[in-house]
Amino acid sequence: MPNIVLNTLLCLLLLFRTKASTSDNESFIFNGFRGANMTLNGLAEITSNGLLRLTNTSTEQKGHAFYPTPLHFNKSFSFSTTFVFAIVPRDPLESGHGIAFVLSPNTVLPGSISNQYLGLFNQSNNGNSTNHVIAVELDTILNNEFGDIDDNHVGIDVNGLHSVKAHTAGYFIDGTIRGFRNLSLTSGQPMQLWVDYDGPNTELNVTLSPIRVSKPVPLLSITIDLSEFTLDSMYAGFSSSTGAFLTTHYILGWSFRINGRAQDLDLSALPSLPRIGPKEKPKVLTVGLPVILSVVVLTTASVVGVMLWRRHKFAEVMEDWELEYGPHRFSYKELYTATRGFRERELLGAGGFGRVYKGMLPKNKCEVAIKRVSHESRQGMREFVAEIVSIGRLRHRNIVQLLGYCRRKRELLLVYDYMSNGSLDKILFDEVKKDGLGWSQRFHIVRGVASGLLYLHEGWEQLVIHRDVKSSNVLLDGEMNARLGDFGLARLYDHGTDPQTTHVVGTLGYLAPELSKTGKGTTATDVYSFGAFLLEVVCGRRPIDVQEEETMNMVDWVLDHWLKGTVMETVDERLGGKYTMEEVELVLKLGLLCTHVIPSARPSMRQVMQFLDRDVELPDLSSNYMKVGKPHLEGYQGFDDFFMSYATSSDQTFLHSSTDEISLLSG
Repeated sequence: MPNIVLNTLLCLLLLFRTKASTSDNESFIFNGFRGANMTLNGLAEITSNGLLRLTNTSTEQKGHAFYPTPLHFNKSFSFSTTFVFAIVPRDPLESGHGIAFVLSPNTVLPGSISNQYLGLFNQSNNGNSTNHVIAVELDTILNNEFGDIDDNHVGIDVNGLHSVKAHTAGYFIDGTIRGFRNLSLTSGQPMQLWVDYDGPNTELNVTLSPIRVSKPVPLLSITIDLSEFTLDSMYAGFSSSTGAFLTTHYILGWSFRINGRAQDLDLSALPSLPRIGPKEKPKVLTVGLPVILSVVVLTTASVVGVMLWRRHKFAEVMEDWELEYGPHRFSYKELYTATRGFRERELLGAGGFGRVYKGMLPKNKCEVAIKRVSHESRQGMREFVAEIVSIGRLRHRNIVQLLGYCRRKRELLLVYDYMSNGSLDKILFDEVKKDGLGWSQRFHIVRGVASGLLYLHEGWEQLVIHRDVKSSNVLLDGEMNARLGDFGLARLYDHGTDPQTTHVVGTLGYLAPELSKTGKGTTATDVYSFGAFLLEVVCGRRPIDVQEEETMNMVDWVLDHWLKGTVMETVDERLGGKYTMEEVELVLKLGLLCTHVIPSARPSMRQVMQFLDRDVELPDLSSNYMKVGKPHLEGYQGFDDFFMSYATSSDQTFLHSSTDEISLLSG
């Protein structure tokens, strides 16, 4: 009898120790999710081959997937996890809002929305300390309201999407800054992420690398006590959202452990991603061996001849230094095929710097606009190509995407997004359509251009001066959204000797007075051009207008009416009085403020957006312009010389360059 009691006590003690060990070292591993027990909601589902698909190609949707059993955290807990993910956008140039690894008090995230909040929060609860949510975000959209560093980064979030620390996506091959290699989260390729938290030392490390690359040094490392934000019981899982773009988010495998190192995933056992694009049709050999042998000599000779002919036809410049820009370089053959041989039917227009054709890339059936620019000199070409590649990384809904380039003989071909509704000046000054653009459309366009210019000035990792803001460089997509184009290309034009350009890069009527002396573009000169553009949109007049052999400067004309108190007489008659008086007056005043002759008196583009959004009231312009405006314009040193030097010798040239050099990226 005593032996039975003793054995029973030993069994209970062993059971207790096993249970305690499980609690202290909770772990699981999924090498694929086929048959896995997961708590799913939203679009999240497990595919037939074992992929955990958080979202599909539906827009404005979210998906959550959590391990169904709560994890128990004590005050000095540690944890380790690793997972393989893939973000596959329908359009390689636009993607949804990314994926977040999440520790949450529950598997339901109340009030979460399916856009920039990654399916975690909403506008009202973002940042609340009561959320008790810790996340590592893989973010593919630049959201300025959250202080994002770019549109391709990894961040550590606590209770909200203002990351406590973030870094551009990539990995360090040797532990040094020089050894950093960028990774595109939206490449559609599997990548592996590790999250390791050392509770006793309050250290959190996040590491990213391509799949099948040994775990490198951490991408992010921060000292933080997570026990201050967690509860005793938490759930681990993933959250994702698509927003307005068609993107699918996948988790291929996942390993997790509390108070220990997560077990390595078996990468060879992970499920495969779906094929991207249509399945290739198999090619079946139908020619018999006797026939092949009989024509082999003739075929060989023909092939050699065709190859030599095609090599000559599609010959292009390729130097060793360009190899690093491979993804941004198109082959001439690809662009030749896209435009059907650059035939005249595909010509969209011609301007001072080349001809532009509509095309469709054969690989992805994407519509593009291809500008052919003559380039006689090799000077500065390497620097300019580097600039093209840098500009190609810009991502903003109001910026025309520069996709890449091609060099061939003495010309450079630039590839852009295609804008189906053409340039703004085509519609604004269309004599056939008497009604033109309505005011609500014009105001929407104005806000879009302002947002794009603010991004160039402040929203990217480098400052970009546009240097030629004007209506012909404002393009309209299929939904009449404005996109600013031809930014950053002035350096290329400087190398040429085209007679249609002035010595100061830009277009007369949009050029700030100080450019005549400095010749240097700044954010203030861009703001001046934007101000002239504002007046152009409201008044329906070109900045320099020749009527009955008289040249009228629109900025001066509006300013004269402002000083006389008759500024509303400058509004475009084609609006027929159908506009919001307060908005029209706001844009007119803002146009005058932006075109102030003194650069320091002009607002920044951030202030411009605040004025347009009515977050800040415009200052009283009457005192400013009465003191340093039109009455003293003749006394502003440099403006008279600047205007007279071009108005007399370049009037005819300007008329061609400002009216004929329309948006060549459109139909």
